[in-house]
Amino acid sequence: MMYRSYHAGSGASDEEPPRPRRRARRNRARRAEGAADGEASAAPAKPAKTALIAAVDILARQEYSEAKLYEKLARKGYRDEEIEGAIARLKERRYLNDAEACARQFAFLYTESRNSVRQICLKLRQRGFTKEDIDACKPRDTYEREKQAALRVLALKYPHDADRQKMMANLYQKGFEAGTARDAVELYRSQGSEEEDGDI
Repeated sequence: MMYRSYHAGSGASDEEPPRPRRRARRNRARRAEGAADGEASAAPAKPAKTALIAAVDILARQEYSEAKLYEKLARKGYRDEEIEGAIARLKERRYLNDAEACARQFAFLYTESRNSVRQICLKLRQRGFTKEDIDACKPRDTYEREKQAALRVLALKYPHDADRQKMMANLYQKGFEAGTARDAVELYRSQGSEEEDGDI
Protein backbone atom coordinates (compact mmCIF):
# COMPACT_ATOMS: atom_id res chain seq x y z
CA MET A 1 0.00 0.00 0.00
CA MET A 2 2.74 2.42 0.89
CA TYR A 3 4.55 1.60 -2.34
CA ARG A 4 1.45 2.20 -4.46
CA SER A 5 0.70 5.44 -2.65
CA TYR A 6 4.26 6.75 -3.27
CA HIS A 7 4.21 5.62 -6.87
CA ALA A 8 0.87 7.25 -7.48
CA GLY A 9 2.06 10.51 -5.98
CA SER A 10 5.10 10.48 -8.25
CA GLY A 11 2.98 9.84 -11.30
CA ALA A 12 0.74 12.78 -10.47
CA SER A 13 3.72 15.14 -10.36
CA ASP A 14 5.07 13.81 -13.69
CA GLU A 15 1.81 14.58 -15.42
CA GLU A 16 1.99 18.33 -14.56
CA PRO A 17 2.69 20.38 -17.71
CA PRO A 18 6.16 22.07 -17.74
CA ARG A 19 6.27 25.81 -17.10
CA PRO A 20 7.21 27.98 -20.10
CA ARG A 21 10.79 29.19 -19.98
CA ARG A 22 10.09 32.82 -20.77
CA ARG A 23 13.02 34.12 -18.72
CA ALA A 24 15.52 31.94 -20.61
CA ARG A 25 14.16 33.21 -23.93
CA ARG A 26 14.41 36.81 -22.76
CA ASN A 27 18.03 36.26 -21.64
CA ARG A 28 18.96 34.77 -24.99
CA ALA A 29 17.38 37.71 -26.78
CA ARG A 30 19.28 40.17 -24.59
CA ARG A 31 22.57 38.37 -25.25
CA ALA A 32 21.92 38.46 -28.99
CA GLU A 33 21.20 42.20 -28.82
CA GLY A 34 24.38 42.78 -26.78
CA ALA A 35 26.47 40.84 -29.30
CA ALA A 36 25.04 42.92 -32.13
CA ASP A 37 25.81 46.12 -30.23
CA GLY A 38 29.36 44.90 -29.60
CA GLU A 39 29.91 44.20 -33.28
CA ALA A 40 28.62 47.64 -34.19
CA SER A 41 30.90 49.36 -31.66
CA ALA A 42 33.91 47.36 -32.87
CA ALA A 43 33.57 48.71 -36.40
CA PRO A 44 36.15 51.50 -37.01
CA ALA A 45 34.69 54.97 -37.18
CA LYS A 46 35.26 56.94 -40.36
CA PRO A 47 37.94 59.64 -39.82
CA ALA A 48 36.53 63.16 -39.50
CA LYS A 49 39.36 64.76 -41.53
CA THR A 50 40.33 64.00 -45.10
CA ALA A 51 43.48 61.94 -45.59
CA LEU A 52 45.25 64.98 -47.07
CA ILE A 53 44.54 67.21 -44.06
CA ALA A 54 45.54 64.43 -41.65
CA ALA A 55 48.80 63.94 -43.57
CA VAL A 56 49.62 67.66 -43.44
CA ASP A 57 48.98 67.67 -39.68
CA ILE A 58 51.31 64.70 -39.21
CA LEU A 59 54.11 66.25 -41.28
CA ALA A 60 53.72 69.58 -39.44
CA ARG A 61 54.73 67.82 -36.22
CA GLN A 62 57.58 65.71 -37.61
CA GLU A 63 59.24 64.80 -40.90
CA TYR A 64 58.40 61.30 -42.14
CA SER A 65 59.22 59.16 -45.13
CA GLU A 66 56.48 58.29 -47.59
CA ALA A 67 56.33 54.73 -46.24
CA LYS A 68 55.95 55.83 -42.62
CA LEU A 69 53.34 58.43 -43.50
CA TYR A 70 51.34 55.78 -45.39
CA GLU A 71 51.55 53.52 -42.32
CA LYS A 72 50.33 56.24 -39.96
CA LEU A 73 47.37 57.15 -42.17
CA ALA A 74 46.39 53.49 -42.51
CA ARG A 75 46.35 53.15 -38.73
CA LYS A 76 43.94 56.07 -38.55
CA GLY A 77 41.46 54.15 -40.71
CA TYR A 78 41.95 55.73 -44.14
CA ARG A 79 41.47 53.55 -47.23
CA ASP A 80 44.38 52.79 -49.56
CA GLU A 81 43.01 54.92 -52.39
CA GLU A 82 42.56 57.91 -50.05
CA ILE A 83 46.13 57.58 -48.76
CA GLU A 84 47.60 57.21 -52.23
CA GLY A 85 45.72 60.29 -53.40
CA ALA A 86 46.90 62.35 -50.43
CA ILE A 87 50.52 61.29 -50.88
CA ALA A 88 50.40 62.11 -54.59
CA ARG A 89 49.15 65.64 -53.80
CA LEU A 90 51.85 66.13 -51.16
CA LYS A 91 54.57 65.04 -53.57
CA GLU A 92 53.25 67.40 -56.24
CA ARG A 93 53.43 70.29 -53.78
CA ARG A 94 56.86 69.13 -52.54
CA TYR A 95 55.63 68.67 -48.99
CA LEU A 96 56.89 65.09 -49.25
CA ASN A 97 60.26 64.27 -50.79
CA ASP A 98 62.04 61.17 -49.54
CA ALA A 99 65.41 61.96 -51.11
CA GLU A 100 65.60 65.40 -49.49
CA ALA A 101 64.26 64.21 -46.12
CA CYS A 102 66.69 61.31 -46.05
CA ALA A 103 69.62 63.65 -46.82
CA ARG A 104 68.64 66.02 -44.00
CA GLN A 105 68.26 63.25 -41.45
CA PHE A 106 71.48 61.54 -42.52
CA ALA A 107 73.42 64.81 -42.25
CA PHE A 108 72.08 65.47 -38.75
CA LEU A 109 72.95 62.00 -37.46
CA TYR A 110 76.32 62.05 -39.20
CA THR A 111 77.43 65.32 -37.63
CA GLU A 112 75.66 65.28 -34.26
CA SER A 113 75.55 61.66 -33.10
CA ARG A 114 78.07 59.04 -31.96
CA ASN A 115 76.44 56.45 -34.23
CA SER A 116 78.53 54.61 -36.76
CA VAL A 117 77.59 55.06 -40.42
CA ARG A 118 76.23 51.52 -40.36
CA GLN A 119 73.96 52.39 -37.43
CA ILE A 120 72.81 55.58 -39.15
CA CYS A 121 71.86 53.63 -42.28
CA LEU A 122 69.96 51.10 -40.19
CA LYS A 123 68.01 53.84 -38.41
CA LEU A 124 67.05 55.46 -41.69
CA ARG A 125 65.90 52.11 -43.10
CA GLN A 126 63.71 51.69 -40.01
CA ARG A 127 62.25 55.13 -40.72
CA GLY A 128 61.09 53.91 -44.13
CA PHE A 129 63.73 55.34 -46.48
CA THR A 130 64.98 53.22 -49.35
CA LYS A 131 68.51 51.84 -49.62
CA GLU A 132 69.04 53.91 -52.77
CA ASP A 133 68.19 57.19 -51.00
CA ILE A 134 70.41 56.29 -48.04
CA ASP A 135 73.39 55.25 -50.18
CA ALA A 136 73.16 58.56 -52.03
CA CYS A 137 73.77 60.38 -48.73
CA LYS A 138 76.90 58.50 -47.66
CA PRO A 139 80.22 60.32 -48.14
CA ARG A 140 82.93 58.43 -49.98
CA ASP A 141 85.48 58.70 -47.19
CA THR A 142 84.10 58.28 -43.67
CA TYR A 143 87.27 57.11 -41.89
CA GLU A 144 88.11 60.26 -39.91
CA ARG A 145 84.51 60.87 -38.92
CA GLU A 146 84.10 57.23 -37.83
CA LYS A 147 87.29 57.32 -35.78
CA GLN A 148 86.19 60.49 -33.94
CA ALA A 149 82.75 59.01 -33.29
CA ALA A 150 84.37 55.83 -31.95
CA LEU A 151 86.58 57.88 -29.62
CA ARG A 152 83.48 59.60 -28.23
CA VAL A 153 81.88 56.21 -27.59
CA LEU A 154 84.98 54.97 -25.75
CA ALA A 155 85.31 58.14 -23.66
CA LEU A 156 81.77 57.74 -22.34
CA LYS A 157 82.20 54.11 -21.27
CA TYR A 158 85.82 53.17 -20.62
CA PRO A 159 88.90 54.43 -18.79
CA HIS A 160 91.95 54.79 -21.00
CA ASP A 161 93.56 51.66 -19.60
CA ALA A 162 90.52 49.41 -20.15
CA ASP A 163 90.93 46.03 -21.83
CA ARG A 164 91.73 46.49 -25.50
CA GLN A 165 89.62 43.55 -26.70
CA LYS A 166 86.56 44.67 -24.74
CA MET A 167 86.73 48.14 -26.25
CA MET A 168 87.14 46.79 -29.76
CA ALA A 169 84.25 44.34 -29.30
CA ASN A 170 81.99 47.16 -28.11
CA LEU A 171 82.82 49.31 -31.13
CA TYR A 172 82.34 46.42 -33.50
CA GLN A 173 78.88 45.71 -32.00
CA LYS A 174 77.97 49.34 -32.66
CA GLY A 175 78.73 48.97 -36.36
CA PHE A 176 82.25 50.37 -36.63
CA GLU A 177 84.60 48.72 -39.10
CA ALA A 178 87.32 46.54 -37.60
CA GLY A 179 90.17 48.76 -38.84
CA THR A 180 88.51 51.93 -37.57
CA ALA A 181 87.77 50.32 -34.19
CA ARG A 182 91.37 49.15 -33.82
CA ASP A 183 92.81 52.57 -34.67
CA ALA A 184 90.38 54.34 -32.32
CA VAL A 185 91.26 52.03 -29.43
CA GLU A 186 95.00 52.52 -29.95
CA LEU A 187 94.60 56.29 -30.12
CA TYR A 188 92.38 56.31 -27.03
CA ARG A 189 94.89 54.29 -25.03
CA SER A 190 97.76 56.51 -26.15
CA GLN A 191 95.82 59.60 -25.06
CA GLY A 192 95.62 58.07 -21.59
CA SER A 193 99.39 57.54 -21.51
CA GLU A 194 99.98 61.15 -22.55
CA GLU A 195 97.74 62.38 -19.72
CA GLU A 196 99.67 60.28 -17.20
CA ASP A 197 102.99 61.64 -18.47
CA GLY A 198 101.68 65.17 -18.13
CA ASP A 199 100.74 64.59 -14.49
CA ILE A 200 104.30 63.59 -13.54
